[in-house]
Amino acid sequence: MLNSMQRGFTLVELMIGIAIVGLSLVMAAPSFSSWIQSTQIRTAAEAVQNGLQLARGEAVRRNTQISFQLVTTLDSSCALSTAGPDWVISLVVSPSSLANVAGKCDKAPNNPPDPNDPAAVAVDVTDPYIVQKRAGAEGSRNAVIAAGQSAITFNGLGRVVNAAVAGTNIAIAITNPTGGYCKAASGPMRCLSVVVSPGGQILMCDPNPSLPITDPQRCP
Repeated sequence: MLNSMQRGFTLVELMIGIAIVGLSLVMAAPSFSSWIQSTQIRTAAEAVQNGLQLARGEAVRRNTQISFQLVTTLDSSCALSTAGPDWVISLVVSPSSLANVAGKCDKAPNNPPDPNDPAAVAVDVTDPYIVQKRAGAEGSRNAVIAAGQSAITFNGLGRVVNAAVAGTNIAIAITNPTGGYCKAASGPMRCLSVVVSPGGQILMCDPNPSLPITDPQRCP
């Protein structure tokens, strides 16, 4: 005869346990879904921030102008767009190359020819010199970008040289309408912005105006 320490679960106890677990999962599902959607916002914001930092770093390293450009696609039909969702980083070597990558985002990353190389004259100088590019769908397919301008160009000192309004910050807002409204509009999404100052500083921040002025996460 089995003693009390050897008894297993009865069918009723097992079903009650399954019901409790199922109810817990149902209750947690909305929060988990919101977390997944908010994660896409952060993934997109980090990708934009990293792209801008790479563009600025390359501009300083090469002592030349580098442009970060938001584009519609990464194929030959691409066009500049403040909504992205993709981006391309390219060298601005005027007049040897085009600063605008529109229509040529399918080109592989390459380097400008050595001006001391006699064979350089044979290079197709109508193609942009692409440093790197990224598809917006990589881990953040539902994220939506809204930028103050489609292209941000840094010079050899790391400063922005093409701000639409000189001396002002350039903001790139990232939201996720699929997941819901931003917290600023009483929604579940923690929306983010990437802000570039005239001096080239790049900051990822929270655009929620209800945050305290002293909160370091609040956008300037």
